Amino acid sequence: MNLPNKLTLLRICLVPVFIVFFYLDFALAPIVAVSVFILAALTDALDGYIARKYNLVTDFGKLMDPIADKILVVSALFLIVESNLLPIVVGATCSAIIVARELLISGVRQIAATKGIVIQANVYGKLKTIVQTVALPIVLLLKLGTNVLAGAYQIIFIVALVMFSLATLLTIISGIVYLIQNRKVFL
Repeated sequence: MNLPNKLTLLRICLVPVFIVFFYLDFALAPIVAVSVFILAALTDALDGYIARKYNLVTDFGKLMDPIADKILVVSALFLIVESNLLPIVVGATCSAIIVARELLISGVRQIAATKGIVIQANVYGKLKTIVQTVALPIVLLLKLGTNVLAGAYQIIFIVALVMFSLATLLTIISGIVYLIQNRKVFL
């Protein structure tokens, strides 16, 4: 098993660690959880970079890398909604949109694969991923609460709300562009 594939598996293994630390009951547990999330997200960028640079792209990596990404993101979304870190209408609606887009695009990729069509990520999808990877840890930090964050809580809350909303908007835009660019898959 090559290094990029090991990093993909590491990302999957870090998800339960991230979740456990998120729920542990000590003041800085959310910071540890967010740090684990960020580490896991960085393995995504690193495994892709190494795989492309050193021509280590494998069928396993093509299959498992996007699954590992979805496991990490969906886990964070569940924690955000379950912990009510944002107003429920925002957290649940945005999370549902993000999950729906990921499922839809995964389905399109599967259909394309059966037809021998390789679908590349577009710039909107990459931008969505970057904004999402920044937004999710900020939202998760709200678990620290007003006792730890004190006066900064309101500022972090507003930044979290704006970034999460922007990630959702980019999710919608990238999904629409993705479907339009790949409409040949449905013909």
